[in-house]
Amino acid sequence: MKTSWEGWLCRYRWLIAPILAWAAVILTATLFLHLASEVREGETRSFDAYCLHLAQIARATHPWLEGVMRDLSGLGSAVALVLFTIMVSGYLALARSRQTALILICSIGTGIVAVELFKAIYGRVRPDVELAAFPESGLSFPSGHSSMAAMVFLTLGTLWASTHSQRWQRVYILGVSAMLTILVGVSRAALGVHWATDVLGGWAFGTAWAAAWLSVAKLTSNSAHGQK
Repeated sequence: MKTSWEGWLCRYRWLIAPILAWAAVILTATLFLHLASEVREGETRSFDAYCLHLAQIARATHPWLEGVMRDLSGLGSAVALVLFTIMVSGYLALARSRQTALILICSIGTGIVAVELFKAIYGRVRPDVELAAFPESGLSFPSGHSSMAAMVFLTLGTLWASTHSQRWQRVYILGVSAMLTILVGVSRAALGVHWATDVLGGWAFGTAWAAAWLSVAKLTSNSAHGQK
């Protein structure tokens, strides 16, 4: 039998879920803007330099680490994530979830534009090429790989988890999605092609973006069901 607490949760689940989702959007977006302000004012300089120094030591001490980090970094490349998004969107369209597929494409497409826009706004230069494992072009804040990994993996993970009824399945799927997001970001800092705060900013921005579009998808889905 359900307890009174469980019954209350079931009764008001339709209200609690969107509140928590938008609270996550506001929290992570605020975190991103605060971090961006700190970066612009130079308050994170010593922390970033320290993390970059640790990354250099780690690569020098463990030569195999660079190859592993390069492979993990590739998971967050634009080509890999866009291709993955197209394949999943195609499946959703074939499974008669065309509205979700369209929202997913719009989410990732506008997310790419937003990341580039913020890079141009903040205009942060990457770490010196001599301190990185390999040269990387473009601006630095927020990390594109970290942002896009959060957008794609968290969005797809949440959509996939929502199709499973058992809690352990949902927790596992969301845990894997979060782990992939973290590994991609860590790889960028470990390779020295991004400052640590670029990665933190990318995670915050990508999570906020994913949560916002997932909320839109949920609202649209509820409206569609309500019209039937």
